[in-house]
Amino acid sequence: MTVLTLCTGNAARSVMAGAMLAAAPLRIVTAGTHVVEGQPMGRRTREALASVGHRSDGHRSHQLTDRDVVDADLILAMAGEHVAYIRRMHPEAASKTASIKRLCRDLPDGPGSLVDRVRALELGTLPIEAWEDVEDPAGGEDEDYVNCAKELADLCTELGPRLR
Repeated sequence: MTVLTLCTGNAARSVMAGAMLAAAPLRIVTAGTHVVEGQPMGRRTREALASVGHRSDGHRSHQLTDRDVVDADLILAMAGEHVAYIRRMHPEAASKTASIKRLCRDLPDGPGSLVDRVRALELGTLPIEAWEDVEDPAGGEDEDYVNCAKELADLCTELGPRLR
């Protein structure tokens, strides 16, 4: 089972969510929609992750590829704009793409496989709504990164067990 966490630059939100979900028995891949490939994690992201008890050693930014989309069983977007990106660029993957907040709200906990439970949500037909966004800390202060990490830690703690 492969879960792809997706944000814009693959520098903060998707990295944090990926690190937080790494303990689940899943293959976690992180990527971004507009990435400078191969960049190391920034100090603010690293410190924010540490503030909530996580780390992501060796991370390098990664531009989303067609192969990533095909290989993912679930694309976990950090904001509505990322869901819209997948719908526009990879419409065949719309039914397996959702914001982390939508899945926290709507994904049932078993029975059935994750793939079947995600398929039953009919994600490709749902409107993208403003409440689904995890705010991007990019360009913000250290506190913005820590707040983002805390929000994602809560979301991943809630969602993680349902991804198994």
